[in-house]
Amino acid sequence: MDAERDAILAALTPVVDGIAATFGPVCEVVLHDYRNPEKSVTAIAGAVTGRTVGGAMSEIGMRMVARGDEAADELNYVTRTDNGKLVKSSTMLLRDSSGAVFGALCVNVDAGAVSQAHALLGALAGIGATPAEAPVTTFGDDIDSVVDVMLDAHRHQSWALLDRTGRLDLFRSLDERGVFAVRRAIEQVAGRLGISRASAYSYLSQSRKQAHDGGHS
Repeated sequence: MDAERDAILAALTPVVDGIAATFGPVCEVVLHDYRNPEKSVTAIAGAVTGRTVGGAMSEIGMRMVARGDEAADELNYVTRTDNGKLVKSSTMLLRDSSGAVFGALCVNVDAGAVSQAHALLGALAGIGATPAEAPVTTFGDDIDSVVDVMLDAHRHQSWALLDRTGRLDLFRSLDERGVFAVRRAIEQVAGRLGISRASAYSYLSQSRKQAHDGGHS
């Protein structure tokens, strides 16, 4: 099966350059291999998010990994990078002949630059009256920095002040967003929360069991 997946990625590599060349400097195309979340970028053309080959997946990719084969394409959504750049994106999943998700082809358009082209490129921008509060997404070559940002989003309350339900909810939320698909993530989460790795594994296991059982214990 890996040989088939490798062949699909190889076949799509020239497509990455072709799409980016067609739309020019406002467009970035990224080919991801989800089998290696920490270095998922296998090909990239364009420079909208500033990533390179060998870079990590974004928060969006991690969410896809968490959903597994139940994941679906996400098309024409708008986010902001951490430096404020407005980006319109589409994430198209790659599946092998068994239907298993193993990667994605992503197209990112610098929507701010396109909007500034006014009428001629307005249709390409396709963002209409996008609210200024478009969600911020972290794009980076370092998976640890992506995980850190996701952890920061959950640090609205001190771990010490959370009850058991709150702690399990925190781990479930991180799990649903794909954090634990990343190697070393459990150690990273434990360190940020100030708990032992064993405790982190325990909370993760309990949260997954609770989710599987369909309710709170």
